[in-house]
Amino acid sequence: MTRSSRSPASPSPRSSRPPRSSRASRVRALVALATVALSVFITLTTPVRLGLDLRGGTQIVLETRSTSTTKADSAATDRTVEVLRGRIDALGVAEPTINRSGDNRIIVELPGVQDPKEAAEVLGRTAQLTFHKVLGPAGPDTEKDTGKGAASAQDGTKGSAEDDSTKNGSENGAKENSAKDGTKDSANDGPDKERVLKDESGDRLRLAPASLTGNDVKGADARLDQQRGSGWHVTVDFKKGGSSGWAKLTGEAACRPPGDPARRVAIVLDDKIISSPQIDPSVACRTGITGGSTEITGRFSDAEARELSLLINGGALPVPVETVEQRTVGPTLGAEAIEASAWAAVIGTGLTALFVLVVYRLMGALAVVALGCYGLLSYAALAALGATLTLPGLAGFVLAIGMAVDANVLVFERAREEYAKQQRASARVSLVAGFRNALSAIADSNITTLIAAGLLFFLASGPVRGFGVTLGIGVLASMVSALVITRVLAEYAAARRFVRRRPHISGIAGIGVVRERLLRRDPQLMRRPRRWLAVSLVALVLAGSGLFVRGLDFGVEFTGGRLIEYTTTESVDPEKARAALADAGFPRAVVQSSGDGGLTVRTDRLTDSEETKVTRTVDDVAGGAEKLRDEVVGPSLGEELRRGALIALGVALGTQLLYLAARFRWVLGTAAVVAMIHDVIILVGVFAWLGKPIDGVFLAALLTVIGYSVNDSIVVFDRVRELVGRHRGTPLPQLANQAILQTVPRTVNTGLGAVFILAALALLGGDSLMDFALALLIGLLVGTYSSVFTATPLALELDGKQRPAGGGGTVPARRRPAARVPVTGDRRG
Repeated sequence: MTRSSRSPASPSPRSSRPPRSSRASRVRALVALATVALSVFITLTTPVRLGLDLRGGTQIVLETRSTSTTKADSAATDRTVEVLRGRIDALGVAEPTINRSGDNRIIVELPGVQDPKEAAEVLGRTAQLTFHKVLGPAGPDTEKDTGKGAASAQDGTKGSAEDDSTKNGSENGAKENSAKDGTKDSANDGPDKERVLKDESGDRLRLAPASLTGNDVKGADARLDQQRGSGWHVTVDFKKGGSSGWAKLTGEAACRPPGDPARRVAIVLDDKIISSPQIDPSVACRTGITGGSTEITGRFSDAEARELSLLINGGALPVPVETVEQRTVGPTLGAEAIEASAWAAVIGTGLTALFVLVVYRLMGALAVVALGCYGLLSYAALAALGATLTLPGLAGFVLAIGMAVDANVLVFERAREEYAKQQRASARVSLVAGFRNALSAIADSNITTLIAAGLLFFLASGPVRGFGVTLGIGVLASMVSALVITRVLAEYAAARRFVRRRPHISGIAGIGVVRERLLRRDPQLMRRPRRWLAVSLVALVLAGSGLFVRGLDFGVEFTGGRLIEYTTTESVDPEKARAALADAGFPRAVVQSSGDGGLTVRTDRLTDSEETKVTRTVDDVAGGAEKLRDEVVGPSLGEELRRGALIALGVALGTQLLYLAARFRWVLGTAAVVAMIHDVIILVGVFAWLGKPIDGVFLAALLTVIGYSVNDSIVVFDRVRELVGRHRGTPLPQLANQAILQTVPRTVNTGLGAVFILAALALLGGDSLMDFALALLIGLLVGTYSSVFTATPLALELDGKQRPAGGGGTVPARRRPAARVPVTGDRRG
């Protein structure tokens, strides 16, 4: 037989086509270039919106309440949002936002507003505006003529300014009247029934059912009358139907003699008489004030007139609203948080980049470039989605850098293994194999983190929800950075002649110092797995006992109440401040140090006057105090958030179990989830022993730790799964031990990269991020330990129990030497 051969001069038609791998590389390069170019364009043209905790301002969460006639469903809440939007616009706040959350929650953000009392009052008032005929006095003081202001015609209609008999009344106008307690004598039976209310001076009047409502009003405007000297007044314009109703109402009152209380018309806002003017004597009986316009006078100040017109223009809320949460952050605190986080990001990223450069040399340098692209991609994604960057979100942005490093480390470590196994080593071929073999572990570990980010987004609220957004964006950006950008750069560099001739500079032409020492010593870590389980149990008991001995210190977010943070002129002993607050009538106030000499005061829910008293007490003790942060959470919302936190934790554990059961055998999936529960209990227990607050930011850290813990377990179990398929018949303990030794370099290198980031956040991120970073550091250490010494031994125990007594099953009784990766090639790295 003869073998046919082709002449080089006559190549096959296929030889002119580029290899499939070359075409794939070009596609990846084009995708990487297009992605980076688009990110640069978005970054230069679209700014990221900062949350109120970074730029300062007030966030108010309102909850709609059902009435006997209207249900507070999503439709009623949507109508309420539109009314509130008009009121907010009239307040003149720059760049306000208002959105519905759920069926009956409304989130209002007011940048730059540091004193939210007035805003909360304006937003929360239902503004039920009604116009009533006065039937007469309802008390012993019926002889007084205490009508405030006068109603007159405008725009050429008949009428005149108020006469001398109508100029008495309250000097403070509607503001004083609305501030009085007990202005309402009878229960509010609705505008369609007769009622008794006090007028501006406290005299009781009997009012007929409402003749007109706010729906009949076209608009209102605050004006200053300098010609007549009547000062500020509010002009009210009626709609077509309201114009005739107003003429009829004033015409009936004009038939009563001057001075008669029944000649007055009562204008009622939120069941309080804000004006009860007498009809001018020039107004004709039965004719009334025509033309569709009138004035509400009464010695208003500028602010009072504008507030009244604002409420009238805003219209009536379809349903009442209640403030269930309120957060105020000073601009100084936000600026300090941005600066601290920026320094933490720069230093942490710099240390991580230096570490990657030292360990992986040329490939590490290219990974650092890819990390820069990761930051660009994440920022552009935040800007393009219109997401709000909050303080926890900024921490999530920095934290995802460590996850981007993890993907690169996984690839480079697998490439090192491939390089060591080749007889004729090639850096480029090793890299291709490294990317291929690391893909499943990268995908599984990132999907579990995306699950945690998704739970934060759907089950959390406020800044913690922002953390979930940035964490999710960071995970996706890290995958693009590692699997596309790093790959394009690394494969291109590895194919250069300079690198081919000097493979040691690539950083993958050797198995590394850690792996070399482990393989040389070959420790049998899984020979007695129950010893490791006993150690884990002891750690679990020691940490978990803090839950019973010290208990959990739930933050205001979960208990309800008020949290105020002050910066003080002088350093103050918290015990001294606590004693002063107890003497002032707040014995249950919890006082703690905050920052450099600052204080935080946590109490039950306070009224505005009580908050003023607390602030005055702290100011006296400290010789001067400035409020940096003010958070108010209603008890119902606190209970709901606490319940939501437990649901989020339970859903996280259940979802992770389902995913791991689908990706791995149930033995490995169950072991990973049990190890995750082990990590959660230890972290919560340590925080209990330290007396740290359990709040929304801690919840974000806890769910992130869950993702980290599963990541480490997945990397080990992914290698176990691979070795089981490659070495059938080898006992599982030996394969598990081998998998641990092969993945330890990745765990160490990734862990160090994350430690640099978290340590920088803990030391430089300020009080706001210190507890967050501390929780993640503890979770990182515990999760790294548990993935090796809790999850893996537990998987071996569960696997041993499911095997029949005679042996066989997953782990044969006969022992064979474990297959080992040959230690060849350059051992530097």
